[in-house]
Amino acid sequence: MSIWVIFIGFMILSWIVSMTLKSKFSKYSKIPLDNGMSGREIAEKMLRDYGITGVKIGSVEGQLTDHYNPVDKTINLSREVYEGRSISSAAVAAHECGHAVQHAKAYAWLGFRSSLVPAVSFASKWVQWILLAGILMVRTFPALLLAGIVLFALTTIFSFITLPVEIDASRRALAWLSNAGITSYQNHEKAQDALKWAAYTYVIAALGSLATLLYYIMIFTGSRR
Repeated sequence: MSIWVIFIGFMILSWIVSMTLKSKFSKYSKIPLDNGMSGREIAEKMLRDYGITGVKIGSVEGQLTDHYNPVDKTINLSREVYEGRSISSAAVAAHECGHAVQHAKAYAWLGFRSSLVPAVSFASKWVQWILLAGILMVRTFPALLLAGIVLFALTTIFSFITLPVEIDASRRALAWLSNAGITSYQNHEKAQDALKWAAYTYVIAALGSLATLLYYIMIFTGSRR
């Protein structure tokens, strides 16, 4: 019963954080930057300031779909961020550029995270099916559930490795926004608040993944008694 209380608690907490994040970005998207720069222009300037070349900036569909792809060196901004000229657009664009800066400076955690992507992609594709089959066959073929636990543990580790990568990208973004004069004394805290709530989503995801992993381990150890 206690594990289900934890799961439900994480679901509620995740929903609260997600709704708060959307509310924050919606609120700050209505506050224009003093210089009127778009998210694309901010990304271009940040890359120039760091002397980074060979990184393309493009627009993708969806909301909060912004990401940096280290494989093809592309900064992908949602249309609202790409074209937007607000505090939230500036914060997100700078954050994604923060990942490009990490890549250019060979930031260890980003390199570690990138090296796990192929294995995590494989694990994510099959883990739920293996876990389901493992639970159904836990008495006759416990090794199957153990294999599923190992795969799920890999995705959990990936979630925790993501935390320092995202937090560091936000730190670099906020420092640059302030030093470059993109944000002012009056609105810098708003950019900081937006990125703080974005980071919370990764924290909740990592803790939720850990709780789920422990649940599967409990099933496996219980079947061994």
